Amino acid sequence: MIPADLIEQAEEYVDSGAFFTDLAAMVSYPTESTKPGARVAVKAYLDEVLAPALTGLGCSVTEHPNPDPAGGPFLVGTRIESSSLPTLLCYGHADVVDGHAGRWSDGRDPWTLTADGDRWYGRGSADNKGQHLINLAALRLLLVRQGRLGFNLIFLFESGEEIGSPGLAEFAAAHREELRADVLIASDGPRLDAATPTLFLGSRGGVDIALDVDLRPNTYHSGNWGGVLRNPATTLAGAIASCVDGHGRIRVPALLPPELPDAVREVLAGVTVANSPGDPAPDEGWGDTGLTAAERLYGWNTLEVLAMGSADIDNPVNAIPGRARAILQLRYVAGTDVSGVEQAVAEHLAAHGYPMVGVSVLGHFPASRTALDDPWVRWARGSLEQVTGGPVALLPNIGGSLPNFVFTDVLGLPTLWLPHSYPGCLQHAPDEHLLAGIAREGVVLAAALFHALGNPSADHPLPAPRPV
Repeated sequence: MIPADLIEQAEEYVDSGAFFTDLAAMVSYPTESTKPGARVAVKAYLDEVLAPALTGLGCSVTEHPNPDPAGGPFLVGTRIESSSLPTLLCYGHADVVDGHAGRWSDGRDPWTLTADGDRWYGRGSADNKGQHLINLAALRLLLVRQGRLGFNLIFLFESGEEIGSPGLAEFAAAHREELRADVLIASDGPRLDAATPTLFLGSRGGVDIALDVDLRPNTYHSGNWGGVLRNPATTLAGAIASCVDGHGRIRVPALLPPELPDAVREVLAGVTVANSPGDPAPDEGWGDTGLTAAERLYGWNTLEVLAMGSADIDNPVNAIPGRARAILQLRYVAGTDVSGVEQAVAEHLAAHGYPMVGVSVLGHFPASRTALDDPWVRWARGSLEQVTGGPVALLPNIGGSLPNFVFTDVLGLPTLWLPHSYPGCLQHAPDEHLLAGIAREGVVLAAALFHALGNPSADHPLPAPRPV
């Protein structure tokens, strides 16, 4: 069990305002990886915030260049206490999305942490600065209390997660020995809901697909040519409906997962989706109605239309456009073969009378997850339930995407994600915020998990070491 005084220290760190002060300093760095000019801010954040935090944990710190010029540098902190101890790999990302300055409510500045009741507003407060601050703080509290961690620590920070983690997989492959560990514990993404401590094991992947109907360079009067010339917008609408119908059901068999495993169905049986105040209500009859909402979100694939257009929607003229385009996204779970998505969609469209629709894959982010029966999963869930005194939601993966595959597929690690945000945090949008209550509980949960790792007991031992 986590010592009572460690819980008190974790709660006091937040209650005293020290957490808010530390997070405000982090938020003040405009580390927007979507803007090339922000690399100065990213470098400053690594040098002035993260490197000192890691050296404060007794880590040796190294900054590495990114093998991909599209991405920013990596920062690695390493503390080795003993070769006989387990090694923990932690991860966080220093970058944020566009700050959307001028679009926040009540004139808020995205780079100034602002408290309004339980909500702490600021870009990066939830994604991901507040989350990696919680883990850094929990490690520091444990180290101060007992003079040791009781395990070896490697903390990896990247600076391009919001632009798809360019270079991360290549960096991990080239630094396998430096990053060798027994388990990954990291924090990103949302909890199941604001009130429920959550552990998830991976993420869905994503494939962006463009559908282009480019029929002619000119537009033609709809009165003179209507009924004679094929309309690309009408064609596009039909093509989309043949892939995903008007009720959100995928109609291309190759885009579906092979199955919903019994283990996934079982763990999702008690999960309620959209259970926080302000969450939109799931639409009845949307998606595969043979599955529960939780199964559709965490255990199945979805094909979404992200954008579509033809001509000028705000200023239409009486003419048949020459071109129409849509961007679709397949969100998919581990086990889905997406290697032939482009060909499968093109063949499906041709078979349904739309050979004139061009198909191209614009980008791909792999899906991955740790097995639900992995010993580290049982250990982590048990450790967290000891301190919560109640159930901890276990999700096979979140609905969104993270670079989990780097840790499972490249480094061969079990991955445990302990998120410290919630679905309504407005990450990637104006008014992003962290809930103070989640931050307070988050420091306690992280401290409990790290304490259990460094202080195994006979009734709650660590999983056996993995073969080298």
